Amino acid sequence: MFRSKERQSASRPMTSDEGTSDTALFLKSLKNPDIIERVRATIKNAHVFKLPPRQTVSVGWRGADWKEKVWQGTVKVVERGDMTAILLVDKTKGSIFAVCPVKEGAVDRCIDSSRYFVLRIENASGRHMFIGVAFNERSDAFDFNTALEDSRREKEYESNPTPVVTGPSKDYSIKEGQKIHVAIPKGAGGEDYEEESGQQFNDYEQNDYVPSQAPPRPAGTNCFA
Repeated sequence: MFRSKERQSASRPMTSDEGTSDTALFLKSLKNPDIIERVRATIKNAHVFKLPPRQTVSVGWRGADWKEKVWQGTVKVVERGDMTAILLVDKTKGSIFAVCPVKEGAVDRCIDSSRYFVLRIENASGRHMFIGVAFNERSDAFDFNTALEDSRREKEYESNPTPVVTGPSKDYSIKEGQKIHVAIPKGAGGEDYEEESGQQFNDYEQNDYVPSQAPPRPAGTNCFA
């Protein structure tokens, strides 16, 4: 996709044409003003790399192996209706360079850096390829990953909402003529407590009570004053 002839056409904005792929449907939805759009994340100055051949699938992708940079621009996580897509957008013209419909296996993380991801981009006819995306800051990668995770969780909740169990309401109001009896233990408070406290205070006066230690001096005072 990023060979010489294809690089020349990569700068042209993507169009839906007459395709029926997820990318074609998403691009068609951009022309419908009635569809509500939600931009979950916008990250500028992202870098796109052509992926080298991977030796073994079980090892995973390594960002340190990416040498050929092919594009730089803005990455957006956008929801339109029931669809979520990652858009690679030209930072000056605003045209769409590539679309990654978010579905199972569309996004993968590198094993050697939290700032590097692998995206499965797709054109309007349904042909796909994998590219590497790198962010400058870990905070950008965190925002990107959080946007995808929040979108996934909300869609799961919408498809399987948790039922709210409500029981019959109870009437806690006091009926007419009904009385409430409160039992207060003897000696737990009231006059008994006051009398006991007063007796203790009188004992302190009679015995000339003196604290065992003097209060601490304020900071900065002379201890011999």
